Amino acid sequence: MKQMHLAAHFPGVNSTTVWADPRSGSQIDFASFEHLARTAERGKFDFFFLAEGLRLREHNGRIHDLDVVGRPESLTLLNALAAVTDRLGLAATVNATFNEPYELARRLATLDHLSEGRAAWNVVTSSDAFTGENFRRGGYLDRADRYTRAAEFVATARELWDSWAPDGTPRPFAHTGRHFDISGEFTVPRSPQGHPVVIQAGDSDEGREFAASAADVIFTRHGTLEAGQAFYADVKARLAKYGRRPGDLTIMPGVTVVLGDTDAEAQENATEIRHLQVSPQNALLALEQVWGRDLSSYDPDGPLPDIDPDPESDLVQGRVKVADPLAVAAKWRALSEAKGLSIRQTVVEATARQSFIGSPRTVAGELEAFVEAEAADGFILVPHLTPGGLDDFVDRVVPLLQERGSFRSEYTGTTLRSHLGHAEPVWKG
Repeated sequence: MKQMHLAAHFPGVNSTTVWADPRSGSQIDFASFEHLARTAERGKFDFFFLAEGLRLREHNGRIHDLDVVGRPESLTLLNALAAVTDRLGLAATVNATFNEPYELARRLATLDHLSEGRAAWNVVTSSDAFTGENFRRGGYLDRADRYTRAAEFVATARELWDSWAPDGTPRPFAHTGRHFDISGEFTVPRSPQGHPVVIQAGDSDEGREFAASAADVIFTRHGTLEAGQAFYADVKARLAKYGRRPGDLTIMPGVTVVLGDTDAEAQENATEIRHLQVSPQNALLALEQVWGRDLSSYDPDGPLPDIDPDPESDLVQGRVKVADPLAVAAKWRALSEAKGLSIRQTVVEATARQSFIGSPRTVAGELEAFVEAEAADGFILVPHLTPGGLDDFVDRVVPLLQERGSFRSEYTGTTLRSHLGHAEPVWKG
């Protein structure tokens, strides 16, 4: 069987987390991060993945209720986790718009040394002036330029990592391009896995092309087997133009898993979880993100608004903009009318992340089927509870995958690249 890759995402600034569950713990204490990371390593996962926001998001002029206030900075936190884990990869989301190549390459290389080759960088971009207000450059970068800067940023970072020869000899570097013109000497030796692993998150055409050209892993999302197969085929087909092979890029959608002793019990659990995730208040917040209007007077158990969205609205700040709110609203209305759904019921159905629901044996089989059908190379699990949301999966599903030969029983290497089956980059000094 094809070998599956697994990673763990620490939840938080999203609509996945269930806050009301009595088992829900702190989103900011180090003990929570340590628990989830140790569980992932016990399950022999490839890596542990942290999201990051550069500004607290706002909704109608107030801090967004689903934000986590006080979340530690990702790379600092992962350096601490390197001391309490041995093999687990450590991936930080860091913005390529509001950072500089020299400083970030140095921090990532340091994490790779301290973890003995387990560092990864999830490259994200930002084009909104709201986030840019926290930085000297403000919101100067046009949306069309964000991926060109990111591509040059990654290429420049790799030049810096290659400025030290494998024998430990430092050499001067110089880079001149559209976004960066730097020269000097890099202070950190070549890292244990050559370069930290590069992850890219995004499903747009620009994101797919960037991943095909520069990423080792792509973090995506899709709702069905067929959509996953289409995405997989499209992105893998783009690799050849960059001289890359299909195995050089690992495709890992973010998914949720809900278990039960039986498939029926799991379905009951999933229904309860979705309604806890989408409370009446959260349903209206999700609706306002699409409509761009204050809909607080609407009944969450009533019908969708009969007014159209405002595409130019700035009601929501710091969250990903809905690309075509009119089209999304039309889709939601069609769903609501076809099934007779209220606002809350529509949001529950329309915003669900790809989920695997069933007994441990059922879930194991479905995960394997996705990989065998080339809809994914593996999965990034997004638990709905912090910090114990992975415990059942690691205890009940991972052993089945190991027995069936679709997932490792032990780590065979020490670096994240070895977990992913990727070769160390050829030195380009």
